[in-house]
Amino acid sequence: MQNKLFVIGMGPGDAQLVAPRALAALEASTDLVAYGLYLDLLGGVCDGKTHHQLPLGEEIARARLALDLAAQGKATALVSSGDIGIYAMATLVFELLDQQLQGKENHPEWLDVEIEVIPGISAMQAAASRVGAMLGHDFCTISLSDLLTPWETIEKRLHSAGTGDFVVSFYNPVSKKRNWQLNTARDILLQYRPAETPVVLGRQLTRDDESIRIIRLDELDAKDVDMFTLVSVGNSESRHIVNGSREWVYTPRGYKKKLL
Repeated sequence: MQNKLFVIGMGPGDAQLVAPRALAALEASTDLVAYGLYLDLLGGVCDGKTHHQLPLGEEIARARLALDLAAQGKATALVSSGDIGIYAMATLVFELLDQQLQGKENHPEWLDVEIEVIPGISAMQAAASRVGAMLGHDFCTISLSDLLTPWETIEKRLHSAGTGDFVVSFYNPVSKKRNWQLNTARDILLQYRPAETPVVLGRQLTRDDESIRIIRLDELDAKDVDMFTLVSVGNSESRHIVNGSREWVYTPRGYKKKLL
């Protein structure tokens, strides 16, 4: 398999949630490029492969390396958690190719690489599945990291999501150096939806140390969230229901009149 690059979303962490097509691509690859934790989570399917592990923060280097390896004729897999096309590595691969086509890179060999993007289950889908059907109506995702996107743009999107009454899933809600954005986002959404709006905090989703909490929007606080947490905020109609020891969150689609 010459000059092949698989761009793979491995899902949230549970090996049983990795798509069969992703497993086949991993088995067909000789070289795996990823943040080391992702390969550890994948387990035995990565045995016998050459691992190229680069730390968090080295995303551009990972994308370049994957393209280089594939251009050298190695069947290469670039692996990311969740869906690799959502706030993940697929964007960088195509941005580098775009740069090459514009003459801003000096890697013409990249253009001969055959690329196949394989989707995975995203963190927002995993969180929604754990509590029921939170994404049952229109929803959006917003990254709260202002490292690459100006805060003014993020704030505009928050107001738009509030005005449109979307369920909102926050990626990159906090980091060690950044914790004020989530509380600001909470305060903005409180302008548009009730204080009791359900919020799901999903940490280490589908992994051994997973934890799920359901709280009210007015209880959301950055101190209770870390970089491994997905935060999903319901819309004005999202419902938190309790059945004995089990809690559910769902967002109705408008079938109420037909159910009566």
